[in-house]
Amino acid sequence: MGDEIVDFLRFLVRPRPGPRLPGHHAGNGVWADFRINAPWWRLLHWAVLLWTVNLVVFAPLALSAAQASGAQHRLDLHNLPWLTAFIWAPIIEELTFRYVLRRPAMIWWFVPLMVAILVQGPGPTSILLAGLACLLALAPQWYPQQHRWRKGWAASWRVRRAFCRYYPGLFHLVALAFAAVHLYNFRMTAMNLVLLPLLVLPQWVTGLVLGWIRVKRGVGTSMLLHAIFNGGPLLLIGILLHFAPQLATY
Repeated sequence: MGDEIVDFLRFLVRPRPGPRLPGHHAGNGVWADFRINAPWWRLLHWAVLLWTVNLVVFAPLALSAAQASGAQHRLDLHNLPWLTAFIWAPIIEELTFRYVLRRPAMIWWFVPLMVAILVQGPGPTSILLAGLACLLALAPQWYPQQHRWRKGWAASWRVRRAFCRYYPGLFHLVALAFAAVHLYNFRMTAMNLVLLPLLVLPQWVTGLVLGWIRVKRGVGTSMLLHAIFNGGPLLLIGILLHFAPQLATY
């Protein structure tokens, strides 16, 4: 775990689209990208680390900013979003923000498709579109290497060079965009613009870790860590409300 933390911190200074960390399913292919390439206990270690850092350092700052501005969280304690937290958000947000971190040729068409699905929110239509997006992401596996339909998935040498050159900015921009989307979790009236970034500091830090996991372990692994990270606090809230339902009135 210590070696991975060091690798993560070094990665933040100079993000690069590789190489992968060693593992049973490590590889650069699409199928390897969607496999889980880390033991569950390692992902639990990362989730516990994120929960601890956010709870001790960043969550108090976000709470202070919310109290100072009158922002209120949209979470409904009487209707906890289990499916959204465990399934929808990990899959859709990882595909939207982090899948192309190793697929530069897909930025121009895959990201707009996923943004449209993300904005639409959970529903029958968006679920069908999400399924279509996943099929499109896996499509290169169904065509020969030189097939003309693979051109939309394979980047030219020039694109790859530009991708690597601007990769640090792209990586950190993706983390900021991921955090900014979570401002929707709050109801705001006269919010001070200076305080807005403080509201989503936990999501920003989490986005950095998820981005590193996606690059080093694959998007399937980042989806699983995302689900664990979302599910832990929600499960704790559910248990507390089960044994002390009066807490929902505060």
